[in-house]
Amino acid sequence: MWSTLQSGSPRKRTQVVAIDLGARMAKGVHIVRKNDGFELLGFATLETPISDKGLTTDVLGEFFKAITQAVADKTKAVVVVLGVGDSMLRQAELPMVPVGDMRLMLKYNSKNYLQQELPDYVFDCQILPGKELPIGDVGKGNTKCRVLVGGARREHLDFLTQAARSASLTLEQVTPSLAALPNAFEMALPEAFNSEVSALVDIGFKNTTISIISGGELALSRVVGIGGDKITSGLSEAMGTSYDEAEGIKIGLPEEVQAPLQSLLMPLGRELRASIDFFEHQADKTVGQIYLSGASARSALVVETLQSELMIPCKLWNPLSFLRMSLPPKQMGEVEQMAPLLGVAVGAAMGTF
Repeated sequence: MWSTLQSGSPRKRTQVVAIDLGARMAKGVHIVRKNDGFELLGFATLETPISDKGLTTDVLGEFFKAITQAVADKTKAVVVVLGVGDSMLRQAELPMVPVGDMRLMLKYNSKNYLQQELPDYVFDCQILPGKELPIGDVGKGNTKCRVLVGGARREHLDFLTQAARSASLTLEQVTPSLAALPNAFEMALPEAFNSEVSALVDIGFKNTTISIISGGELALSRVVGIGGDKITSGLSEAMGTSYDEAEGIKIGLPEEVQAPLQSLLMPLGRELRASIDFFEHQADKTVGQIYLSGASARSALVVETLQSELMIPCKLWNPLSFLRMSLPPKQMGEVEQMAPLLGVAVGAAMGTF
């Protein structure tokens, strides 16, 4: 599992609260390790704080406190997930040196290894298994390796740390969202993760991400600038109704707006198909199954339409299926409906265990 952007080695914990800072809604989960498994003790969704004058550490700290208290009264350790606009995740080839040295190499020469100048970024690396490659004089044992590299601006990480501290919380880890969802997939569907070629498609508010898992490895990640917001706004305009009404119809009564919904999903389908075609051409492998998550994916018509566009079997998956439920009675009745929204937070939490 891939986890952190914080410096040093993360402490293995018995419980943690993970907060997925979505563009519109933040999702929080409280997970504990018990005996040979894991339990979900609580979850919550709150509107992500936004300020025209800029978000302060105090405002964000109060938000962290509110969502943490909503899921766990006494837990002080939190993991925060950064979205695709605030973090990066990609593969690179680096010399086979200690991870600390890899971080320094990327810090001072990111353009050479990532083909992009990323000043004032904090990086973390995870060496992908079985990916050592010879460089230079093979006889001297020189090697390079394939590495999963994550990064975010130091200023932003410091801001998150200060916000958590203002709420008397400890920021244990910061995880890119593109790394978190595959963690949950590995736990929920280990056979598919390790043995199949699958695509995880997460329909967020502003963006949709696609992550292709091949033989237990994150082989490709892409971001498409089409999300649930654009689909709902298009439905609202087509129906001449309010945004909230269009959102409710999209999820609850999609057959009432089948034609405009299918039309709005076509551009997303084309973009996702292009990413899959790129992978299949490069890897000479075929994606056999698409697993959908996110609020919009709860609509059966959305799943059916994307399956028709992509010409690959699509289905909604449950990232909570490996967890034992120890939830309050009210949440027990809501958890099945909320599960497709919680995969990123769950995956980030699992990176701490």
